[in-house]
Order: sequence, then structure tokens, then C-alpha cells
Amino acid sequence: MDNAEKNSYVKKQITNALLTLLKDKELKDISISEITTAAQVSRISFYRNYDDKETIIKEYMSFTLNEWNKNHPKMSEHTEDDILGDIFAYITEYKDFYLVLRNRGIFYFLKDIIMVALGPKAEYPNFGAYTAAFIANGIYGWIEEWFLRGMQESGEEMTKLLKSRNL
Repeated sequence: MDNAEKNSYVKKQITNALLTLLKDKELKDISISEITTAAQVSRISFYRNYDDKETIIKEYMSFTLNEWNKNHPKMSEHTEDDILGDIFAYITEYKDFYLVLRNRGIFYFLKDIIMVALGPKAEYPNFGAYTAAFIANGIYGWIEEWFLRGMQESGEEMTKLLKSRNL
């Protein structure tokens, strides 16, 4: 293995170890030592790749989102309905991961992704920024409540419900 392959392997081991540990423990109760022991890597390897445990989760979320996007190519004209459908389809595909986040009280990491994708941007005028913040936070609220209610509707049904409210 070259250095890049070794590094990729180490990161995968660390990520898998943390995700496994999260099934049984709160994030705050998981130590770096537990992660490195479960991953069978050194603490040096951990800190060479990550600043903290939260970074692992954020990186994994970015990875899953990129993988999902690669497997679901976009058409040239992507409408609001398509974007909402994509959000619900992505979350449905990675439901087990997001259920772990919800069960561990760290579901808010999803809000960060939604805010980056749909939230206000520095170049927006004030009203546009307020509107984007309102919409992004509202979508996060819908998703959070959907999870709390056991995800009874499909992703497609959630998209239709949200769009039917003309928000």
C-alpha cells in the first residue's frame, strides 16, 4: 500500500469504529482511545486525520452525500421539487445512519448539511438570506419531525406534502 491507500484505510477503520460505537454509546461518552482501539490504529493516526470525533461524522456525511450524488446524476435543469426529492431520497437511503444520529442526540449535524446546501449565502441580499434561512430551517424541521414520527411516509410522500403547502 502506498501512503494514500494507507491513509484511506485508516480513515475507513476509524469511521467504522465510531459508527459502531455510536450504536451503543453517546458521542460524548466515546473516547478517542476507544475509537482507536476498535479501529486498531494509533492515536497518532487518529489525530493525523481528524481534529475531533465530530469531524469524523461530518466527513462521513459528506462522503455519503457525494456517493449518493454520484449514483443519482442530475439532469441539466434541477427544479425545487427535484432538490426536495433528492434530500428525502438521500436520507431514506442512509436512514440507519441518521437514526443513530437521532438516537444519540446529534441529529443536528444534518442541519449543517441542509444549511450549506439551501441556506443563506454571503452574496444574497438581506431578504434573500432571510428567506433561504427560513426555508432551510423549515425543511430541517420537517425532516426532524418525520424521524420523530417514525418515518411513516416515503421520501416521495414527504416531498409532495412539503410542496403542497406552498412554503
